[in-house]
Amino acid sequence: MNLASLPMYALPALKEVTEAWWSGLAGHFEEAGLEDVPRRLTTPIDPVVHWRDPDLLFSQTCGYPLTHALAGTVRPLGTPCYTADGCRGPYYRSVCVVAASSTARDLADMRNARCAANDPASHSGYNILRAMVAPLAVGGRFFGDVLFSGSHRHSIEMIGAGEADIAAVDCVTHGLLEAHDAAVLADTRVLCMSPAAPALPFIAGGGVSDDGLKRLRAGLWAAFADPDLAELRAALLLGGVTALSRQSYSCMDKFERDAIDRGYPQLG
Repeated sequence: MNLASLPMYALPALKEVTEAWWSGLAGHFEEAGLEDVPRRLTTPIDPVVHWRDPDLLFSQTCGYPLTHALAGTVRPLGTPCYTADGCRGPYYRSVCVVAASSTARDLADMRNARCAANDPASHSGYNILRAMVAPLAVGGRFFGDVLFSGSHRHSIEMIGAGEADIAAVDCVTHGLLEAHDAAVLADTRVLCMSPAAPALPFIAGGGVSDDGLKRLRAGLWAAFADPDLAELRAALLLGGVTALSRQSYSCMDKFERDAIDRGYPQLG
């Protein structure tokens, strides 16, 4: 039985919209000639294990796992072009979020602060922030403490609750919260933005054949062109989809290598 998931922007406020978008995608995949297209999305407990599952048909991952834990395992299908502030074409950024009451003017002012990070395997919440902080670090240290939140949403909640001082958050997540769950952003503000990187790619499982990959791409492009799905795409800030090579994501490695070369291998 094939599996499908859309785990990267699975905000509670968007559950029904995401399920409806998947229904539209599934219909176009079937029209493209794919068989055994799941009618329901899987909610993975361990995303990396899920993405490596031989039964995986379709999902979305972060660029960092694509170049690291999933290298040579999954097959990129296309990169979405989001309409959130900070996005341009198939590229996105992270926003560094602080408390609204913070007097910080730039990242350098956050020395010895408490940092909330969603996951060490996240580009937007960890890898890019490490690269931004590396030039400011002394002896491999910059932050006073690093706390792992498990999600961008929780990182923001920690800042609002006074449990953390700064977090790097995917600008698409920030934009979706602003549009659909703005209360989460109360008492926070954006301090700065990160350099751009390719957005989170749609992927096929490693067991999908070349023919299956071609049909998945045809169905994906058709779903983005379908006027009946326009309202759902707008709610999810999906402006389009384009094809980027796997090599386009090599910047994830470069951000990591640059930080390591500066003596800053991990957030701290």
